[in-house]
Amino acid sequence: MDLHLKNKVALVTGGASGLGKAIVIALAEEGADVAINYRSKKAEADTLAAQVQEQYGIRAAVAYADVANESDVRAMFDNTERTLGLVDIAVNNAAYCANPECAELTLEEFRKCVDINLQGTFLVCRETVRRLRTRKAPGNIVNVSSQAALRGSLSGKTAYDMTKAGILGFTRSLALETAKDNILVNAVLPGLMYTEIIAKFIDTDPEKYNKRSPLGRIAQTEEIAQVVAFLCSCCASYMTGTSIDISGGMALH
Repeated sequence: MDLHLKNKVALVTGGASGLGKAIVIALAEEGADVAINYRSKKAEADTLAAQVQEQYGIRAAVAYADVANESDVRAMFDNTERTLGLVDIAVNNAAYCANPECAELTLEEFRKCVDINLQGTFLVCRETVRRLRTRKAPGNIVNVSSQAALRGSLSGKTAYDMTKAGILGFTRSLALETAKDNILVNAVLPGLMYTEIIAKFIDTDPEKYNKRSPLGRIAQTEEIAQVVAFLCSCCASYMTGTSIDISGGMALH
């Protein structure tokens, strides 16, 4: 399917690895120029930018920012505009997971989770909407939540689950605010994915993780990324405020 993303400029936060990397590739495959946001993984971001430019013939740039920092976010958009042009699509993928159970969770870890997951999503969305409105241009925003926003976790991730639930409420409210501008705001709720961070745990006991999904396996990041690319396209032109469950049946939402 041609998603008609050629000549669109997409910004992906946390785009250097994991799901973010898969989203960058999915958008590049569809012809979008991509800005790959990173905070600490500059080498990975540079490598990915070179890869997608060579493989798909699109333009790519890396964009440093701590998404929880207001001035960083503003500078990230300014730099992207200088290198690629005005941003049409924003994907809020950057995230942090605090693992301790609530009783053991420090306030510092709790705040870090809120700052990156909620404040970061807000700051990037706000900057996207402001700049699109200045241009009187339509646009697409996709926020990455989680099936844990609906189901919670058995492994001590209360702060993370709370922030991912907050993203759903924020997505719905922002979608209503921006519908008149034709700025579409949607969210995805991935289930378990095979990423670099948890690969070592999955590889030691694949069945333990696979049996948690009704489909009998965890997702590949590419499967989530394809849905994100769809939501960034004209094929989703009558969708806003939507939260799409991509959990393999875990959330049944």
